Amino acid sequence: MTLQQAIVFGVLIITLVLFVAEKWRYDVVAFMALLAVTLTGIVPSDQAFTGFGHPAVITVAAVLVLSRALQHSGVIDFLAGWTARVSNGPSLQVGAFTSLVAVLSAFVNNVGALALLLPVTMRTARKTGRSPSLLLMPLAFASLLGGMTTLIGTPPNIIIAAFRAESAGEPFHMFDFTPVGAVIAVIGIVYMALLGWRLVPQRSSMPSQEELFHIADYITELKVPPDSKIVGRPLMELESLIDSDIAVVGVVRGEWKLPAPSAYEPIRADDIVIIQADSEGLKELISAAQLELAEEKTHRDQVLGSEQVILAEAIVKPDSQIEGNTTTTLQLRWRYGINLLGVARHGERLTKRLKDIFFEAGDILLFQGSETALQQALPILGCLPLADRGLRIARPSRLLLAIAIFTLAVTVVAVGMLTAPVAFVGAAGLMIVTGLISINHAYQAIDWPIIVLLGAMIPVAQALESTGGAELIAVKLFHLAHGMPAQALVLAVLVATMFLSDLVNNAAAAILMAPIALRLATEVNASADPFLMAVAIGASCAFLTPIGHQSNALVMGPGGYRFGDYWRMGLPLEVAIAAIATPLILWYWPLGR
Repeated sequence: MTLQQAIVFGVLIITLVLFVAEKWRYDVVAFMALLAVTLTGIVPSDQAFTGFGHPAVITVAAVLVLSRALQHSGVIDFLAGWTARVSNGPSLQVGAFTSLVAVLSAFVNNVGALALLLPVTMRTARKTGRSPSLLLMPLAFASLLGGMTTLIGTPPNIIIAAFRAESAGEPFHMFDFTPVGAVIAVIGIVYMALLGWRLVPQRSSMPSQEELFHIADYITELKVPPDSKIVGRPLMELESLIDSDIAVVGVVRGEWKLPAPSAYEPIRADDIVIIQADSEGLKELISAAQLELAEEKTHRDQVLGSEQVILAEAIVKPDSQIEGNTTTTLQLRWRYGINLLGVARHGERLTKRLKDIFFEAGDILLFQGSETALQQALPILGCLPLADRGLRIARPSRLLLAIAIFTLAVTVVAVGMLTAPVAFVGAAGLMIVTGLISINHAYQAIDWPIIVLLGAMIPVAQALESTGGAELIAVKLFHLAHGMPAQALVLAVLVATMFLSDLVNNAAAAILMAPIALRLATEVNASADPFLMAVAIGASCAFLTPIGHQSNALVMGPGGYRFGDYWRMGLPLEVAIAAIATPLILWYWPLGR
């Protein structure tokens, strides 16, 4: 082993450990790995950032924009509405929802498809009196299964296509993944609908908003007497007067009611200020601000939520801006004009001070604010609304235009008229120019941590190849499998990628395994295609843990799952896929060159 190979292996081992530890976000870890191989001279400094211009990175960004534009068109909401009317039987419900999310995930971002169906699924579970845990894990797994069926279904497929282009001169095309991926997806859906949901632990049904947060118990009406020292002061000073958690959720001034008032609204004598606070904080505030308890509590329900101001539950997405932060650092009221009224984790409301809570992926937050403010703030914060927002009323002309542009892009890629990056970037541009998606929403649609991960890890993977590290691993594997047929090596690549994908981001798993798969194919003098396909399938099989894919993490909170719940349904699924995928891959992508 050369010094350069030792450095690359050391960087990769540390990177994998940090990925699993999750102390830092995976994009930060990937960037540190890139800097490490650059500063040690393995990657030339003038090539350090070439990964950000890689076709796979550009394609992933464009596909994310197209996915958001299709969501805005309303077609997905329309399909979800029909699915929600399915029979009350658990197998039929699981089959209907998993089939829809799998089909959608083949053409739009799988996390986006899952997020759109999450509120509908939650509503269906509550309506039928069934635990959401029975539906949400199959929904997440189906989004991964659907993603493996087309080139644009998931970033690993785009990555593998790019590696094939570099090694063979031609990438995998739009539907090259379909013959194997579609069969696996169908088998996986049938398994989850008939047997899989029975293996999922039945957590108690997730409480409704009122049951979970008990907001009324924390809301008090206080009167501002004329001699109060806060008369004439803005509301922000009232909220910063004491160290306890308090939030002004409304002001009543005579006949005038102001829900979610501005932080700069001046306080006047005889105002009724509606406060959210615990008993200790309330006592401190009354004393410090010289307030009085209102004699009649008649305004609370009118001000807490109204036609202009609503209460909204939202879930924290993995790698969102809000994750790892507190209300103090985010300054939700001052920046976005919204109040945070409660936080729930694993189905239980957190009772400690809001400003002491560091938000985690999967937390359920209860916000108060105007509908406009919430619509603007939640995407920026990286939160997804949990309540069913109802179906969008899409104009037929816009819906048809969105479908036409997307279909045109898919068609020109499928027939080889344009490469995927050019076609999908062009389609995304058309979506923006025609007003199907605004430029702000287009930028919000791009999952920037994934883009940074891909741009940083691609040069690291190339360093593994250029230093001979990939060849060294492939030779070791070949000698370990001495006497075994090449078919067994394809299975080994598939299982190894599955294992890696359960621990780290699936895109990172694909980037790391692809060079090894290529070198292993060379060692056995076989076509690289079955080995690359094994990596693509394995990277989409993160079914054992909630950390392997964002879809799994996203349903953890609403489903009330624990870390060890995923393998119950996921392990049989991975074993079945390993047994089915290998002969399918070798049948459609034979080993002969």
